[in-house]
Amino acid sequence: MTEFLIANMAPIMFASLVVFLLVGFPVSFALAANGIVFGLIGIELGLLTPSLFSALPERIFGIMNNDTLLAVPFFTFMGLILERSGLAEELLDTIGQLFGPIRGGLAYAVIFVGALLAATTGVVAASVISMGLISLPIMMRYGYDRRLASGVIAASGTLAQIIPPSLVLIILADQLGRSVGDMYEGAFVPGLVLTGMYVGYVLLVTIIKPAAAPALPPEARTIHGMAMVMRVLTVLMPPLLLIFLVLGTIFLGIATPTEGGAMGAAGALGLALLKKRLSWKLLKQAMDSTSKLTTFVVFILVGARVFSLTFYGVDGHVWVEHLLTGLPGGQTGFLIVVNVMVFLLAFFLDFFELAFIIVPLLGPVAEKLGIDLIWFGVLLGVNMQTSFMHPPFGFALFYLRSVAPKEVKTSEIYWGAIPFVVIQCVMVALIIIFPGIVSYGDEAARKAAADAPAVELNLDQIRENQGGGTEKEGNDAKDEAKDDDLAKRLGGGASSATPGADTAKDDAGGDLGAALRGNK
Repeated sequence: MTEFLIANMAPIMFASLVVFLLVGFPVSFALAANGIVFGLIGIELGLLTPSLFSALPERIFGIMNNDTLLAVPFFTFMGLILERSGLAEELLDTIGQLFGPIRGGLAYAVIFVGALLAATTGVVAASVISMGLISLPIMMRYGYDRRLASGVIAASGTLAQIIPPSLVLIILADQLGRSVGDMYEGAFVPGLVLTGMYVGYVLLVTIIKPAAAPALPPEARTIHGMAMVMRVLTVLMPPLLLIFLVLGTIFLGIATPTEGGAMGAAGALGLALLKKRLSWKLLKQAMDSTSKLTTFVVFILVGARVFSLTFYGVDGHVWVEHLLTGLPGGQTGFLIVVNVMVFLLAFFLDFFELAFIIVPLLGPVAEKLGIDLIWFGVLLGVNMQTSFMHPPFGFALFYLRSVAPKEVKTSEIYWGAIPFVVIQCVMVALIIIFPGIVSYGDEAARKAAADAPAVELNLDQIRENQGGGTEKEGNDAKDEAKDDDLAKRLGGGASSATPGADTAKDDAGGDLGAALRGNK
């Protein structure tokens, strides 16, 4: 029994986490509890040493010291302020009037406004609730099919998941160890393509079934001519300026994503002040919601750090790597299996849980297979978008149900979401088939850096050539002591308890480096 536990500690640990999540135990506590309990079991079995947990405070401090995560409260605060400043109401009213004369005009307006809100707020809940409150009753009043109206609103709200400044992309960039700016730039075109595919679906519906999305009647179109032009300019200018303030400065390299988030939060406050919507009550509500979401993210991240410390200690990352690199089909086989797995897990887990639990295990394997991690992160971001739309557990559907009129059935909301989930899956396939959709930075410079030969400097040889001798003799004892200490931290116990003792000891230092990778 002991030999079985030692040999299969990683899969048992992962299976235990899945069971905890399926029974509804809070994610952060499930992660931390599994990490601590299996760490103690590993120590008892001689697989780990007690000194392993001495790395835990440093890992937790690394979370608090992570500047990238500061962007989460900034963008959340910006989105909540904009939601309450009347931006969505004005945009929907104006764009609805602009597209009103054509069939499906209100649906096009919802998609367009959803993309604009995504590029300014980055918060799915804010977009779905705002458009559900404002647009759904109007669309029903003018004879829109309830399934189409519900699906368009829910799907347009989830564009905040993939169009920068998305919170998901920040978390993915952090977990994959890549630049948030590059992740934003890479996701920009796929977000626009996905928006265009939503528009194409509505166009197809209006051709096949015109009664499902009629044009606004003449009496409902109250703005015409130059008044319409001026209204569009005055309503569109503030969000477009805010988009440039946030995304433009990031893409141009003027500001980091964290600084862009801070400027966006300040811009949102200025916009609310100009509209005379800023009040102490609004500020209190926004700060309260921002604090809750940020605490939620940090708690999950702390739990994930505790879990990964033990999981890496028992060579869980090696188990996952062998599991996924052994798949037939190389990169293509890996991508198909991973995307199917993420799609199925999205039925039960939200994007934060997927990002903190699954992505850190997949990233190293993808990198080993030669997959660009920015491209991989955008691909996962599009896939995780389905977690908001999956019937019956999609959060966007719950948000819409909470504000939809009583005459809209829950089943109609679910059926309306299915075509858009299919579109999102098609987008995942397009990114795999046409990887150039995800583009960022200077492609020539990236290729040159990837093709550049590795340069190794032999300092001892340089010193000898310069007549200074070597320091090897004086440092051998220190290096051996450090290596022994690293081996004991993660591999000492394992080397004596498993048949591959020498190999485990030699790899222990690398394992610790992998386990502590998240702090850098």
